[in-house]
Amino acid sequence: MQEEREQWGSRFGLILAVAGNAIGLGNFLRFPGQAASNGGGAFMIPYFIAFLLLGIPLMWVEWGIGRHGGKFGHSSTPGMFDLLWKNRFAKYLGVMGLVISIVIMIYYTYIESWTLGYSVFSMLGSYSGMADLGSMDGFLKSYQGLNPDGYFSSIWTAYAFMIVTFIINFTVLWKGLSGGIEKLAKYAMPLLFIFAVILVIRVFTLGTPDPAFPDQNVWKGFSYIWNPDLSKLGDIDVWLAATGQIFFTLSVGMGTIHAYASYLRPKDDIALSGLTTASTNGFVEIVLGGSIAIPVAVAYFGVAMTQDIAAGGTFNIGFVSMPVIFDKMPAGGVFGSLWFLLLFIAGITSSVAMAQPVIAFLKDEFRMPHKRAVLTVAALVFICVQPVVFFLGDGFLDEMDYWAGDFGLVVFATVEIFLFAWIFKIDNAWNEINEGADIKIPMMFKYIIKYVTPVYLVVLLLIWFFQKALDKLLLTDAAPEQVPYIWGVRALFAGLVTLFCILISKAWKRRKLAAAKAAKE
Repeated sequence: MQEEREQWGSRFGLILAVAGNAIGLGNFLRFPGQAASNGGGAFMIPYFIAFLLLGIPLMWVEWGIGRHGGKFGHSSTPGMFDLLWKNRFAKYLGVMGLVISIVIMIYYTYIESWTLGYSVFSMLGSYSGMADLGSMDGFLKSYQGLNPDGYFSSIWTAYAFMIVTFIINFTVLWKGLSGGIEKLAKYAMPLLFIFAVILVIRVFTLGTPDPAFPDQNVWKGFSYIWNPDLSKLGDIDVWLAATGQIFFTLSVGMGTIHAYASYLRPKDDIALSGLTTASTNGFVEIVLGGSIAIPVAVAYFGVAMTQDIAAGGTFNIGFVSMPVIFDKMPAGGVFGSLWFLLLFIAGITSSVAMAQPVIAFLKDEFRMPHKRAVLTVAALVFICVQPVVFFLGDGFLDEMDYWAGDFGLVVFATVEIFLFAWIFKIDNAWNEINEGADIKIPMMFKYIIKYVTPVYLVVLLLIWFFQKALDKLLLTDAAPEQVPYIWGVRALFAGLVTLFCILISKAWKRRKLAAAKAAKE
């Protein structure tokens, strides 16, 4: 007997869940680093343009595709794309919404586990006394198993925290949509806001930590991140970085929003709900995320060193510079623990969403019971995370992140916008988005969705491919010792794509046989 289709318990819970999906590690780690490295305030110009012309339209498009698919019992993109385009290949395009989300979850869960580990280390004072960036970098590499002569003698501490994080994620998923994901969001999101506000207040009250360096203060930090270097606007990399950040932060282009929206009722609003979740994410990212890591780094290290930290990447900001700062700060153990718990909460509300498309696919297309579907996805993630853990230093995670977390999102978004606005037809798409709407969406967005967003995406994709992805694809800059592991990542991608294509084929054959049997009866 087929299980009854799940539904959200409340609209408030849905908005918190979708906002939790969007609000993740990128808001507090990736955004400040990207802004600081790409012209400070100048970065915000292409950022807001991308938010208006890509972020909001794609948010409405994905809510629209998701709710439309849910009307016909589909909560994953193979079924949704099959509805939009009556072509036998359409469902196979939807494989991207399964592969991208599950690949990102595989490595994201491991990074998420670092935040849980570091929250414990902060409370225990494990990194106390490591007052310089070099020592803290050694601590991180030791934790990751890359420096066996450091604080940790092996990778097994990190592995233990990965297991705990893995169990927490799938316990939430085991409890279902309303009892698990929605309940998590209702508690986790307010807690995230409280922790973030406490940390922002602490940053604002830091002033000048060392009177011997009067130029190193919080206000210099805010000036650095928000002062526009307009010369950067001529650099295409700044535009690519800003656009990439919009994709990363809103979680568009991976199939998660489609899955969440599919559990709406046919007349439930998506216009105001989509705008609310996008705006909530933007507030958290710009106002809260931009007010913690970079300003406090400038206050303690100065602008020049902060530039080096930001250029060093997301991990350096979150797991190297911030622990050093907390170690120098009064009650730093408490604030450090709040910081890493904040990151963990942001991470887990995103990672549970990433598993939902595949769980929904197994339930919808194979009539698999919910708990069996969760266990199946858990087994897949657990197997695939092993090389991420043990081959981290060989570029395994970086390669997965680039093709799934950067390039893949843009490819998927380009496909879905053409399917929804051109093949399904813009009038049908516009009616779907506005059905049951609590606000009147300005008519200009109809034309933005049909013309501006697709052109923006195609141009972005072409520039990105020839400037960045082509070299990556051809291994032009790859270290020789990493090449076997990079091919290992590509083999994993190919294996997952093949697996899901086979499953899609089987599911549609089952559906066809069932329809034929019903017709005979």
